[in-house]
Amino acid sequence: MARRRSLRPDERELWQAVARTARPMHGGNHLPPADETPEAPLHRPEVQPTPPEPGLNRFRIGERSKTEARHDLQPSLPDRLTAQPVQMDHKQHGRMIRGKLVPEARIDLHGMTVAEAHPELIRFVMNSWSQGLRLVLVITGKGKPGPDFGPIPQRYGVLKHQVPHWLRLPPLGPCVLQVTEAHLKHGGTGAYYVYLRRGR
Repeated sequence: MARRRSLRPDERELWQAVARTARPMHGGNHLPPADETPEAPLHRPEVQPTPPEPGLNRFRIGERSKTEARHDLQPSLPDRLTAQPVQMDHKQHGRMIRGKLVPEARIDLHGMTVAEAHPELIRFVMNSWSQGLRLVLVITGKGKPGPDFGPIPQRYGVLKHQVPHWLRLPPLGPCVLQVTEAHLKHGGTGAYYVYLRRGR
């Protein structure tokens, strides 16, 4: 059986103030008389709140974050190509990205599968390099967005993303000096200038 304790004067005053404002739910008067002391619950020790985990800042709802949110996302393909150091002559590089240099040969991989495009690219670049050509154009197309079934955005333009990677790997890597996106008049973002090293 629960042990009763008497209310302190300030608790009794508060209880009476609350009791005066209460309304009966079903028409009957179930409130105890104002002078009757209600049964008080057992005194339980207060539970101390769990301290926050170290490293987490406390904040209030609506408060601005003190730290700036940073998303460590991979840069886009054009940004990665632009950030590459210029290996070729700077003057020639400037003329090339402005579309002033005319490619000496071109290959159109647009519409090919990855399995078809990779060997074609190797054959084209190796033949161009052995003939002593310096600037060639590789057309990949921009790619078309496909159906997106999930929360993670799907990358489109498989060849557009694969070709720069293939040009860094053997057997093409030792032949290639610089890769940049083509000027608008040579295909823009759907093509690449590939500047080759001097052939042997």
